[in-house]
Amino acid sequence: MILGLVSIRISPYLTQRTSFTSMFIHSSNVFIVPTVSSGAIDIGKISYDPSWKSSAFNFKKYVPRAAASFCTESSSYCSLQNNPLLLGAGVFKLPALQSKSPGSLSFTCTNKPSNIWNFWNLHNKHSCSCMSIKAASSHSYENSGSSMSRMEKIDVQNTLFDYLHFTRGLQFTDAEHISKNSPVFIQSLLTKAIDGEKVSRTVSRFLRFNPINEFEPFFESLGLKPSELNVILPNNMIYLSDDDLLIENYHVLCNYGVPRSKIGKMYKEGSKMFRYDYGELSSKLQSYERLGLSKPTIIKLITCCPVLLIGELNMDFLQVVGKLKSLEVELNLIRGCLSDKCVYHWDRILEMLNFLDGMGYNQKNLKTLINQHPIFVFDDSGKKIYILVALLLKLGIEKGDILLLFVQCPRVLTGKFVKNLWQSIHFLVDIGMDVEDIKTIVKTHSHVLGASSSRSPSFVMQSLKLSEDRLQNIIKEDPNQFTYLVTMKKSIVVNLPKVEGTFLREKTDFLLRLGFVENSDEMTRAMKKFRGRGDQLQERFDFIVDIGFECHTAAEMIRSVPSVLNQSIDVLNKKISFLLNDLGYPLEALVAFPTFLCYNFYKIKLRFSMLQWLKENGTMFHIRHKKMVSSTVALSTVLACSDARFFKYFINLHPRGPEEWERLNRSVSLE
Repeated sequence: MILGLVSIRISPYLTQRTSFTSMFIHSSNVFIVPTVSSGAIDIGKISYDPSWKSSAFNFKKYVPRAAASFCTESSSYCSLQNNPLLLGAGVFKLPALQSKSPGSLSFTCTNKPSNIWNFWNLHNKHSCSCMSIKAASSHSYENSGSSMSRMEKIDVQNTLFDYLHFTRGLQFTDAEHISKNSPVFIQSLLTKAIDGEKVSRTVSRFLRFNPINEFEPFFESLGLKPSELNVILPNNMIYLSDDDLLIENYHVLCNYGVPRSKIGKMYKEGSKMFRYDYGELSSKLQSYERLGLSKPTIIKLITCCPVLLIGELNMDFLQVVGKLKSLEVELNLIRGCLSDKCVYHWDRILEMLNFLDGMGYNQKNLKTLINQHPIFVFDDSGKKIYILVALLLKLGIEKGDILLLFVQCPRVLTGKFVKNLWQSIHFLVDIGMDVEDIKTIVKTHSHVLGASSSRSPSFVMQSLKLSEDRLQNIIKEDPNQFTYLVTMKKSIVVNLPKVEGTFLREKTDFLLRLGFVENSDEMTRAMKKFRGRGDQLQERFDFIVDIGFECHTAAEMIRSVPSVLNQSIDVLNKKISFLLNDLGYPLEALVAFPTFLCYNFYKIKLRFSMLQWLKENGTMFHIRHKKMVSSTVALSTVLACSDARFFKYFINLHPRGPEEWERLNRSVSLE
């Protein structure tokens, strides 16, 4: 096999400098040689060595007249003076060989190139080619160290910020967001550090002589994974400032309130919106506002369904909105029903709403159903309701009874209920139960049948040593036993106690409203975590909603930290009032860290009083990887750490810190 040979003549002055070898750049898909003056690239031919396939990346410190080799096993790319030399997939080898010319060395690059060019470097232009470091984080040079401290990472982040903001001229907020939210890119820069030299100085020098592809950390900071970048990186640009429309439309979305971490998904699914001319994207956003949708709802819509911003207004979506308006449904309910992990087909949703109309659904009942449980409209784009209705009609249940079932038990329309109900009905048919008996159980205990998936009838009967008739009789006598019988959750299932009494029923109803599935394992665990009567839990939940949280946000907080509701309203009010009025934190801080409400008030007041004292005395501490004095610290940073870590990272930062801590401790204890 014949390969191409690339020879680069290097000045002996450069090869004798200890910093020369650090100028070589390697990643999983890029290997860069710095360009120098008075050099030439010559193409020749050399035999292929099969042993290169198994070779690993090897970096040997260069010694004059000794060979140094560089190998990588992935797709390679060499760029000199912005002139690309594509070498294709395979092995890229760069051994150092002595040149025949006196006083100089030549480096030889061998591979199987798909295209070959000859390039000449421009005289007296000492520059380095641009680099790509998408996968460089997986490699570390021998002189970079295998682990980096948190402070070193902070230094690299600050260095990248300085480069993007002061050198490249990016806006402050853009540069800060990119530097703080591109961990893979930061890790790749860390590999450029040299032992014994300050990290920030090394990286700063590296950035000065090696222009980076700014699109990589930019897209990573928008929530995209490095593995997703190959298909979206521009082929002919490395500077963000070169793509005016991209940055303009990016700023439009940011200024509108779209979270930056969601914009990456929007770009991936609807890159055309980032090619809109000035003012065009803003006009499209305003057109959705004119439909009567609030800004938060529009933000959720376009992050979950970016195609709504592509082309003209989606007619199916417009008709869905019109349909909901005609039913007097609150449009902002849409916001709590969407997820950026799902795909929404507005034509199917429209068909489903028309389908309910065609069934003769009373407009008032439909309005009540959607207002109370709007998620079923958007769950799987309304597909599940078709399956459910077809299943119930096949059993012989009348339309009126089906509609009544939806009103009385709306949770049958969401989650895995439809699939579980289908399995349960087949289970009852397989054990020979009469269709009329099945209809009765479905109408009265559909929530039980759809609570969990079923095992096969033969397995259940064999395990319980029950005949078909005996199993039928047990289920008909007490349908509540069905879940335990067919899922084998208990060893003794026939004599399981029923859920009786107002106390348990109210508590169960409350958990169901939070989104738990009845008779599920999750429900069982939640029952143990929530303390108090159902009405008490509901009052505490209503209190949290009343202070400014949306219902679905409050529900997510409580589901993640159930112990929040195990406190009285007075205690919750005291902690929230202290957070908002005394500490000056926004309400959104609780969404990120609802556990704040579970700490005792003594610890909260003591630690934040200490933090306030440190700020007033000009103590600088690290917040979000940056030294600051007045910015608010994340609640978790202050409360979640142990006393020892709090002393180390806060109290001991000031000479009089321990003394003030003891004083505050005594003062707070007396209150």
